[in-house]
Amino acid sequence: MNSTTPDVKHPAKLLVVDKLRMLLDITKTISRSLDLDDVLKRVMQTLGTLLPHDAAGIYLIEQDDKNERHFVPKVIQGYDPDFTAELPRLKFGEGFLSWVAEHGESLISPDVSKDKRYFSARKRTRSEMLAPIISNETVIGVFDLESDESDAFDDDDLEVLKLLASQVAIIIEKANLYEQQVEQKRIQAQLEVARQLQLALLPGEDPQLAGFDISAYNFSTEEISGDYYDWVKIFDDQIGIVVADAVGKGIPAALLMAFLRASLRAAVQTGYAPHIALSKLNDLLWESTDDNKYMTVIYGILDATNRTFVYSNAGHCPPLLVHSNGEFRFIEYGDIPLGLFPEQRFHQHFIRLEKGQTLVFYTDGITEAANKHGEEFGNDKLVKSVKDSVHLPAREMIDFIRKSVADFTERKFLDDDGTLFIIKAQ
Repeated sequence: MNSTTPDVKHPAKLLVVDKLRMLLDITKTISRSLDLDDVLKRVMQTLGTLLPHDAAGIYLIEQDDKNERHFVPKVIQGYDPDFTAELPRLKFGEGFLSWVAEHGESLISPDVSKDKRYFSARKRTRSEMLAPIISNETVIGVFDLESDESDAFDDDDLEVLKLLASQVAIIIEKANLYEQQVEQKRIQAQLEVARQLQLALLPGEDPQLAGFDISAYNFSTEEISGDYYDWVKIFDDQIGIVVADAVGKGIPAALLMAFLRASLRAAVQTGYAPHIALSKLNDLLWESTDDNKYMTVIYGILDATNRTFVYSNAGHCPPLLVHSNGEFRFIEYGDIPLGLFPEQRFHQHFIRLEKGQTLVFYTDGITEAANKHGEEFGNDKLVKSVKDSVHLPAREMIDFIRKSVADFTERKFLDDDGTLFIIKAQ
């Protein structure tokens, strides 16, 4: 006799072979789908022929906001409507489901009435068989079969159920991975659209103002930037200048940036002085956004005729003023960031820019850029790089400072967004 030919004298062996063949067919069928709900429904539809039963359920384990685990029935059949209505979530506790999930072991109960682990969920049930659904050595669910007859399942049935549970685990992993890839692609597409919109919000060119050389640039991380800079022409000899840093990164920070741009440009058109503009913007931000959403902002008006910069500082990094003789100072005047408290008043400050002076605005992504040892670029290195490049045009100064930061961190991208805005009085 061929060793691979089933022994017809042992019908039980023939039955197991048939079940394994059916299991292979089921596996081939469900492996073609990446829809988890569809896969589990297909399993349940063919399960009755493979393993006769009167009720069945596939339960996956999920955690709620309180980190409590629940069994979520993904597909069930054969249960009373009253019980089904109570099934949205089953807490861990008594019963076979919890025992199998906690021990990671299968079980057969030939007579549930004699099993202390049994929790009655169906009055007609006399015997039950369960197998854990295991992914990466973690129980992620339970496969449960119930019968109206005592001793309805044997060890061969359990082996088949365990094999089916392992196939279901593979399909779940595959479906989840596919969903993650789809979601990642969707998010990446949204981020790219948001990134393009964000770039469109930044000025396309440097401002031209008699007696001044002005340039600005944003060095963003690989994510969407929360930094923002802008300039708005007020009169032929005046421009409004803003440098800001919204809390966080990504889309929320970019939305705050867009909010700031629209609101501040409206304030400029209305003719508000910097401290009034920031006060109104603060209240609008407080009323319109969630808690813990705030931004640091410097907004001021550069007057070419009077060679003055009148500004207000809402919690932003202090501007660096470098004199022609190399002396420098950080202008520490400032108030709290926008959006923390309602009805805040902001002070207005005044700088007269003499020929040869350079005024540098920046965000903390520049000074807090760290190397592999955790050392930050800091104010001292910022001052040095500014002084070493102060003889260059403003645009080239920005390139020089950025290269200094990159050489220090030995990295292409910053940990946080970095912005430089330089005004050179000529």
